Amino acid sequence: MSTRTPLTRFLIEAERAGQINAELRLLIEVVARACKGISYAISKGALGGVLGDAGASNVQGEAQKKLDVLSNEILLEANAWGGHLAGIASEEMDEPHPIPDVYPKGNFLLLFDPLDGSSNIDVNVSVGTIFSVLRCPDGVTEPKTAHFLQPGTAQVAAGYTVYGPSTVLVLTVGHGTHVFTLDRETGSFILTQRGVRIPEDTQEYAINASNARHWDAPVKRYVDDLVAGRTGPRGKDFNTRWIASMVADVHRIMSRGGIFLYPVDAKCRDKGGRLRLMYEANPMAFLVEQAGGAASTGHQRMLEVQPAGLHQRVPVVLGSKNEVAVFERYMREG
Repeated sequence: MSTRTPLTRFLIEAERAGQINAELRLLIEVVARACKGISYAISKGALGGVLGDAGASNVQGEAQKKLDVLSNEILLEANAWGGHLAGIASEEMDEPHPIPDVYPKGNFLLLFDPLDGSSNIDVNVSVGTIFSVLRCPDGVTEPKTAHFLQPGTAQVAAGYTVYGPSTVLVLTVGHGTHVFTLDRETGSFILTQRGVRIPEDTQEYAINASNARHWDAPVKRYVDDLVAGRTGPRGKDFNTRWIASMVADVHRIMSRGGIFLYPVDAKCRDKGGRLRLMYEANPMAFLVEQAGGAASTGHQRMLEVQPAGLHQRVPVVLGSKNEVAVFERYMREG
């Protein structure tokens, strides 16, 4: 008998252990199924006519790719009718998406970035989907923006999918971080790593160095000390890696450790940062912490930030625990 554990079995066992309820189990299965659809569309590439711009901009003012729009539609359609959700929020939409009245409603709120790293689509570099699940406040049947504005500590589940050489789903329900790989022959996500642990120390960092001229002094000093290597203040050599797809950069950290940085700088200071708290920073922070890492704004724990808006942006530093602490020290020292 095969000892392989499909996602469905993993979730049923988590339900029996009291870690999740049946409604959350079914919700995660629906999201995973939608991600399979996105994976298939991406794998078709130019053959599916899905490359290139969609000819419109999203709420962030960013040009949408055709696959941005398609991925958003796949996730919305898959989650609208199952009866597990009270509301949906997407990075691609200005306001929360209501569940149609013709469908039953559940007790959870789903937030997602349907296609992270979409600037990489047309050059065939890994992209992904990020999602976060919150509880809908008691008694709320028509959730508004304010009901989604819960700190990251309130998340009951989070995950991301990397659409790369293989399609990988990384998931937490608050009891560790686990990796599932899509078996294209059976159509099932199979557990391939249980209980990911991010090394506490690292010699690898990821930052967009093209923004160096905009960095604040503490960030510049930190990176300069990394670049100085063995003969510098840190006393060891560091390697830099940058894919420009958050899911791919974070997945590398999940796999072998590292630190990912997107600090606030002169270029994005008026927006508060580059990455979105609700769709990117919070779910990734939850996953990283559950894997033994740390996630911060540079000044406070990411999961304790109180959201002020659905599309709020924040500075992000996450990864190996000890290296995140070092970066925070540089920020304190100024």
